[in-house]
Amino acid sequence: MIAYKRILLKLSGEALSGETGHGINPDVVGKICDRIKEISELGVQVSIVVGGGNFWRGARNGEKMDRSTADYMGMLATAMNSLALQEALEARGIFTRVQTAIEMREIAEPFIKRKAVKHLERGRVVIFACGTGHPFFSTDTAAALRAAETDSEVILLAKTIDGVYSADPKKDPNAKKYDEISYKDVLAQDLKVMDSTATALCKDNNIPLRVFAISDPENIVRVIKGEKIGTIVS
Repeated sequence: MIAYKRILLKLSGEALSGETGHGINPDVVGKICDRIKEISELGVQVSIVVGGGNFWRGARNGEKMDRSTADYMGMLATAMNSLALQEALEARGIFTRVQTAIEMREIAEPFIKRKAVKHLERGRVVIFACGTGHPFFSTDTAAALRAAETDSEVILLAKTIDGVYSADPKKDPNAKKYDEISYKDVLAQDLKVMDSTATALCKDNNIPLRVFAISDPENIVRVIKGEKIGTIVS
């Protein structure tokens, strides 16, 4: 019994690097891809948006750089992560396609909605790289946009913390964890689950968000099987 038929999994770039916080850790990527394979074989249609923070933090790394240039560099970092995920998934026998918002025909398909949906219907995992293809928009916004375009039932937001809190639990020991919260309250309280553009896009398109910890990749399977972990934003 699965709770969702078609999902979009949002991974941070740091999630692929393990404890080092930079680069790609093959063991960590392998464990995540094992779980993606498991839910794919359960019949779930899976698309993925991955960040690039393990290589480049956009405006933060490029403080003295033009913002557009820094953001484009971040998009290229997401393409590297997407190829790493594709390689690990295909090594596990899962047919995978990378689609990019910036055309790079030699290594990936350009994003075409109808083609992406057809891949999903055929059981392929689709990885969306290069964000929205535009500077000033985050990969959170790309995840919300691609989820809306592919009619995904839910966005699974895999983070370093195990849900949504009233404050940063690493800084405030009194922070309260929410089991459920509305997008309206997330925006009103400025909780930074996703950036405000992505949050508003999810809200306007009625796409629920499941926030959970990726430190245990098995959580991906638990969410798909309907276990009440993390926080649901709707």
